[in-house]
Amino acid sequence: MKKEKTKKIVKNHYSKIATGQKSCCSCGYTGTLDSEQISEAIGYSDDEMKAVPDANLGLGCGNPTALGEIKEGDIVLDLGSGAGFDCFLAAKKVGSSGKVIGVDMTEEMIEKAKENAEKYGYKNVEFRFGDIENLPIEDNSIDIIISNCVINLAPDKLKVFQEASRVLKNNGRMYVSDIVLLEELSEEQRNDDDLVAGCVGGALLKEEYLKIIKDAGLNYKIISEDMQISEIQYQGIPLESLHIEAFK
Repeated sequence: MKKEKTKKIVKNHYSKIATGQKSCCSCGYTGTLDSEQISEAIGYSDDEMKAVPDANLGLGCGNPTALGEIKEGDIVLDLGSGAGFDCFLAAKKVGSSGKVIGVDMTEEMIEKAKENAEKYGYKNVEFRFGDIENLPIEDNSIDIIISNCVINLAPDKLKVFQEASRVLKNNGRMYVSDIVLLEELSEEQRNDDDLVAGCVGGALLKEEYLKIIKDAGLNYKIISEDMQISEIQYQGIPLESLHIEAFK
């Protein structure tokens, strides 16, 4: 599937979620759980879910803000920030001396995130329209990068990690929850628009994903792996949610 077609499919899908034209539950999920139940299953606490309920669309595959230490004063970047849920959780940790920047390629999500920031009074969060393959962020300016079930949607994942390396400070860290495959998909699955938008069709095999991180000049360690997510959210497709820390 051509890169521009993939981006168009993804953008259209999440635009509809942002504007309420599609159900706002997890990538690829077609079951009966609501966004709070999905969020609880992937690692969010009750307090986190209640912090900014309008921003929790149940679209993740983990809780990247819980994977590593986000400190007061940090500059945090969220790749694929959606309605801002993870940004707002990070904003509480960085405090007034820190800042959180969310980048998303969907105008409707950016607008929704800005509305949430205004509604809930978050002054230390900024949302920028942009592509995670070409970040609108200065070199060596970010302490912590987070991303939740988004890099799998990008056609050029190597470019995403290269961009992450570019914007990270020398001692910066990247915390990612993402879907990786444990077996190769069929050609039909690869070209299924719903699976592409649902975080599966464009996902890489686990070892290929990890190799791309190294090819981008980053080191990594695996923090944890969630294989249960396959049955809970993805109808048994052989995949997992991989939770990693990456660094220069």
